[in-house]
Amino acid sequence: MNRFEGSGARPAKLRYLDGDFQVLVPGSHVVCAVTGAQIPLDELKYWSVARQEAYVDVVASVEAEERAGTFRRA
Repeated sequence: MNRFEGSGARPAKLRYLDGDFQVLVPGSHVVCAVTGAQIPLDELKYWSVARQEAYVDVVASVEAEERAGTFRRA
C-alpha cells in the first residue's frame, strides 16, 4: 500500500522493533516525537525501541537521546 491508498491521512500506530516496525493500526504516517513533523511510513528510518518513538531524521534522533540522557556529543 502506498501513502495515497487505503488508510487516508490519519496517523498509524506502530510497534518499533530492532531494525523493523509492526503496524498495529494502519495509517499513512507517524509523528516525530521531537519536531512534530509527519513522517510517511515509507520514509521512516529513525526510531527508538526503548521509548517507542519515531524521529524525522538523525538530528531529531540524537536530540531525543540527549534529552533522555543516553547520549552526549563529544
